[in-house]
Amino acid sequence: MASYRFGERVSRDGKLMLSTSVVIFDESHTHVLLTRRSDNGRWCLPGGHMEAGESVIEACARETREETGLRIHVARLIGVYSNPHMLLSYADGNQFHMVNLCFEGIVTEGMPSLSDETTEIGYFTPQEIEHMDIVEPHRERITDAMASNQTPMIR
Repeated sequence: MASYRFGERVSRDGKLMLSTSVVIFDESHTHVLLTRRSDNGRWCLPGGHMEAGESVIEACARETREETGLRIHVARLIGVYSNPHMLLSYADGNQFHMVNLCFEGIVTEGMPSLSDETTEIGYFTPQEIEHMDIVEPHRERITDAMASNQTPMIR
């Protein structure tokens, strides 16, 4: 199970890890696709760790396909996130300072489906998302994506 710890420069306790996440809007551009994680029951954007030998675009597309069954076109960079005051910890003792590249993805093929990493999947409005148990750093990414700013955020 993954959990976050927050504190002054707490990320110094972890290894550096590159990850991607994706914001997928519905056709009306008013709802965002979220998945419920099977490991901790929390809602999140599709995404995950980049593997050696992949580009960030390939990692984003792979993680999205693995978690949702959807094939996507990566349309734009929403932002780069590297909060030094947040540490991702796993039950096995591994800890990471995450650097995340969040993209907007456009579905090119498939219908949302569950995987061994997800127990629920759906599109939600910003108002619904406010009241959901969402993995902490994903709220900021969703807010940035909804702002429709064409200049990527660097946080």
